[in-house]
Amino acid sequence: MQRIRLRYTKRGRLRFTSHRDFQRAFERALRRAEVPMAYSAGFTPHPKVSYANAAPTGTGSEAEYLEIALTQRREPATLRALLDESLPDGLDIVDAVEARTPGLADRLTASVWELRLDGVEPEAAERAAAAFLAAGTVEVQRMAKNGMRTFDARGAVAGLDVVRPQADRPVEGPCAILRLVVRHVTPAVRPDDVLSGLRAVADLAPPVPAAVTRLAQGLFDEETGTVTDPLALDREEVPAA
Repeated sequence: MQRIRLRYTKRGRLRFTSHRDFQRAFERALRRAEVPMAYSAGFTPHPKVSYANAAPTGTGSEAEYLEIALTQRREPATLRALLDESLPDGLDIVDAVEARTPGLADRLTASVWELRLDGVEPEAAERAAAAFLAAGTVEVQRMAKNGMRTFDARGAVAGLDVVRPQADRPVEGPCAILRLVVRHVTPAVRPDDVLSGLRAVADLAPPVPAAVTRLAQGLFDEETGTVTDPLALDREEVPAA
């Protein structure tokens, strides 16, 4: 049995696609591309697809991951192209490697997020970010299945910076862009929770909802403060002759 790991995106309007909607679209793409999928046993067999740490509905992403099991060997690059052609624009398969090491989910320990705050002056965002990072704890609330839950949004944040808009992404009016690095902890701290924390410590309240995009996820390097590519080990591992 061959296992292939894929990186895919959620762009444009398809950032509003729920995880369940993506699952349905991806399984249709598997059938269209005639991928020789392995199936589970039992009365209701289903394709062996493992999804890892999907982004919340409404957020864009450049770094979503999944793993599939095949009954016949396929070239990862060819499989990537076939699946990408079978998915709608915005749900794009951008990378594929053969799984040669265990534990993909264990390598997803942090995410890098970009939060675009239209209507917010960069200087105000910098003051708010500094206040947030200087705080020992920043308590926020979120509605959970069992009611309102209070938790610390500060401890999971490994980095929070304000960056200037890129030249190829012009903006009209004030705009602050936050670059956020968040460790994957329990309970999960989401970009919306950090925005709630910025509102709590510095009264930062964007006039319109933030546009949120996950730029990367993978292992967090404590020394450099960066998030590394979770598929790198599979590329480096060479099968035995």
